[in-house]
Amino acid sequence: MSEVPIPLDVAAAEEHLMRFLSIEGVTGYEANIAAAVSDALKAVGVPASAIRFDDANTRIALPTETGNLVVDLPGTRSAPRLLFSTHLDTVPLCAGAKPRREGDRIVSDGTTALGGDARTGVALLVVLAETLIRHKLPHPPITLLFTVREESGLHGARELNPADLGGPVMCINVDGQLASDLIIGAVGQENWEVEIKGRASHAGVAPEKGISATLVGAIALTEAREAGWFGKVVKPGGRGTSNVGIFGGRDGKPAGDATNVVTDYASIKGEARSPEAAFATKIAKGYADAFGKAKGQVRDHEGQTAEVTFSHQTSYPPFKLAEDSPVVTRAIKALKMLGIEASCLFSNGGLDANWLDKHGIPTITIGAGQAEIHTIKEYVNLAEYEKGCRLGVLMATLEE
Repeated sequence: MSEVPIPLDVAAAEEHLMRFLSIEGVTGYEANIAAAVSDALKAVGVPASAIRFDDANTRIALPTETGNLVVDLPGTRSAPRLLFSTHLDTVPLCAGAKPRREGDRIVSDGTTALGGDARTGVALLVVLAETLIRHKLPHPPITLLFTVREESGLHGARELNPADLGGPVMCINVDGQLASDLIIGAVGQENWEVEIKGRASHAGVAPEKGISATLVGAIALTEAREAGWFGKVVKPGGRGTSNVGIFGGRDGKPAGDATNVVTDYASIKGEARSPEAAFATKIAKGYADAFGKAKGQVRDHEGQTAEVTFSHQTSYPPFKLAEDSPVVTRAIKALKMLGIEASCLFSNGGLDANWLDKHGIPTITIGAGQAEIHTIKEYVNLAEYEKGCRLGVLMATLEE
């Protein structure tokens, strides 16, 4: 890595990270980590008046303790505003994490995930503010955004009001592994679900009087697979993926109550992803057709069929930035100054960047060391974390 004069306090950066990794804040319960971030920002010189919460949580259907945390850093030179973002929440597997340093890594105790996704980003944004303020580095106006409920559906980014961000012309989102990997696009996702109401009957005495909701569901999924809509989907009109994630009953209970009763109700939920929003919708409609066909194949002794109710909705839109767009070229330039060759990638998973781009803010996602995320083997690569911090500071201070 080349010697670019970035006055980064590596020890302080690691201390911030260790502290944030040790504070619980699973998705929907971000109040404690948000308070810790607010305290850390004030400790490094950010005025309390520059730190605020929006009301996105009032628009999120799931219970959410707090809104997105938004921080305004006034510019020291005249230039368009920049946005730096990351998410506060972790997956539930991170609850009770006990981070410890092990060589050039930070790891958990092996009983939980660590939460590097995206506490590396949380720490990086605090390090960014600290470095700019302490060393009086020239920079344009900057907004820091810490979103809620990213891990449970990108809700904080989806429900934010772009007007609360001060009009940034581009965004650097921190939520990846390698500093060299610039995520410039990602698939969109369509969620679907179906309710199947059959008819209960004694499975031993009069099975012919029942309508098995379980069987309707099983046949429908087989129909979807045979039609090419399950798993990896490649059609003349597009490509994508799909999955069936939940096959159960009401309120998280089993679909049936006993083996001797024909199942009268089943609920199935799945997803469809594609680089093209219209094709993700087409995949979901492929499942709808499959359930429609399956319905007619399961009848009781009177010829009656199950009641099948299928619905689908967009979870997040796809996006893709051109490699010559300003935010991408800014990142590539900064990496080159650090002696790092950039790789522009397209993600098969959703990011806050999907919604930020939809809100009109071109967004790339950079990495800061998180690895093996959402598993008990998760760790933070400290060398990559340092690179990410340097990249963030450089992107904030580059002149046009």
